[in-house]
Amino acid sequence: MRSSERAAHLLAALVSGGVREVVLAPGSRSAGLALALYAADAAGDVRLHVRVDERSAGFLALGLAAGSRTPVAVVTTSGTAVGNLLPAVMEASHSGRRLVVLAADRPAAMRGSGANQTTRQDGIFGVFAPCFDLGVDASSEELDAAAEVATRRRGPTHLNLQLEEPLLPEAEPWWPPATTAAFAIYSATSSATSSASPTATGKSVPVSWFCIRHHQQRLDDNPSRGF
Repeated sequence: MRSSERAAHLLAALVSGGVREVVLAPGSRSAGLALALYAADAAGDVRLHVRVDERSAGFLALGLAAGSRTPVAVVTTSGTAVGNLLPAVMEASHSGRRLVVLAADRPAAMRGSGANQTTRQDGIFGVFAPCFDLGVDASSEELDAAAEVATRRRGPTHLNLQLEEPLLPEAEPWWPPATTAAFAIYSATSSATSSASPTATGKSVPVSWFCIRHHQQRLDDNPSRGF
């Protein structure tokens, strides 16, 4: 599977496990996750919240998990962005909240190379959260199994998803993933996302601007929702 397909597949597995609220702190390595989340939000499968600060994103996700008593995911890009979630992960560990940290990562081969935004983020939360280090060759079964544990176990779980170039999908649909047999329930709603696509004009839109502008518009329409 391409990186974008694995990203969408893992997100769909989380939705299948009960995740309905997702907080996104956008970044380049997580671009495929961001596109899939936007399309999933447009399809009504998740409610997407965007925060540019990872620490704020982590605590928003923790609060949503506490209020809903359901698993809530927070999605970040690679590097130091993941470390900013530690305070929220610690709180989730002590309170037993199902906080799912879905962190994009560079391929394992780049670890220790000095490449930009590359660090040993697998296992970064130590005793506070188990880590599933999902390599670039992770199968759909491995992705499904990790998502099942993350959505069922008490406390936080770190899903460390290694993504290699190309990061973006070749074409729509961005949601659902290609595994239609496992996630056929999403096929009926995915057609609606194509008509709402920002690429319909043929213009290239930066992912971070794309997501933030979408939610800013929702805030303008209904200020009580918050941004």
